[in-house]
Amino acid sequence: MRRPRACVALAGVLVLAAGCGLTSGSPMTDDVGPGSVGQGEPLKGAHLTVASKEFTEQLILGAIMGIAFQAAGADVLDRTGIQGSIGAREALKKGDADAMYEYTGTAWITYLGNSKPIPEPQEQWRAVRDADLKNGVTWLPPSALDNTYALAMNQAHFRTYRTRTLSEVAALSKSDPGAVTLCVESEFANRADGLPGMERAYGMSVPARNITQMDTGIIYTQVAKGSCTYGEVFTTDGRIKSMNLVVMQDNKKFFPNYNAAPVINTEALKKYPAIAQVIEPVTKKLNNTVARDLNARVDVDGEDPHQVALDWMKSEGLVR
Repeated sequence: MRRPRACVALAGVLVLAAGCGLTSGSPMTDDVGPGSVGQGEPLKGAHLTVASKEFTEQLILGAIMGIAFQAAGADVLDRTGIQGSIGAREALKKGDADAMYEYTGTAWITYLGNSKPIPEPQEQWRAVRDADLKNGVTWLPPSALDNTYALAMNQAHFRTYRTRTLSEVAALSKSDPGAVTLCVESEFANRADGLPGMERAYGMSVPARNITQMDTGIIYTQVAKGSCTYGEVFTTDGRIKSMNLVVMQDNKKFFPNYNAAPVINTEALKKYPAIAQVIEPVTKKLNNTVARDLNARVDVDGEDPHQVALDWMKSEGLVR
């Protein structure tokens, strides 16, 4: 998956090597009280450290979690923005952080070393939950937010070719080979769970001359302009909405599920079991539409991720 480049945590220290992103953190000081979450302040007296990786969606999710804990009475230390999946993971395992949102596919493949994803989202989450207990990490129930790979096209190309699924893209690649041109990042072009695997799964064969490799951000612009018929995107990216792109359905469920779920250091959860009840209603409200809207406010409109998270929590009545 396209998660930012990993960096390895140094054992037993709070400040990781330069570039890994974890510092001593700063207190979250939002003036919030219980809404539909946090009634009775079940975390009053708790001191919790919330982490995240450094990309937009993770910064928003980390802020959402921290705001929920504050509304429930906890003092929250903000260690969001850790560079790379491994740095955040190690912080959580070692107890340098207590909680974060993580993706089931990242854990199943990157952390736990499996090569084949489990197609059914709940089954994959259960497999991750069970396997990760030995690592001192507890997975709470996942959200519907699934940040995985997809192909997308602009509205003009959609009107021309009318494809809605990857099977229909595969059929088009056979009936009109010149019609299927792809803009993809180099990692996707070479990963088993990227383009090569997708082509095998769907019986698709796109000639090399029809594939252009480029940086992730440029892909969205090129697809919107129509420079390529289809581009590799991520299903919760805010630019899908802002650029009015049409996302192809992965109808054979080839791509791994990357459902976001609260992941808690097991010792912290034992100490503060109310964490589970506080974060559950928040997680239930997260889905791809919500993620695209919130991500777009940051990546397209230039707003602050923490403020975006706070606005959403208040608008949903989760906090006041």
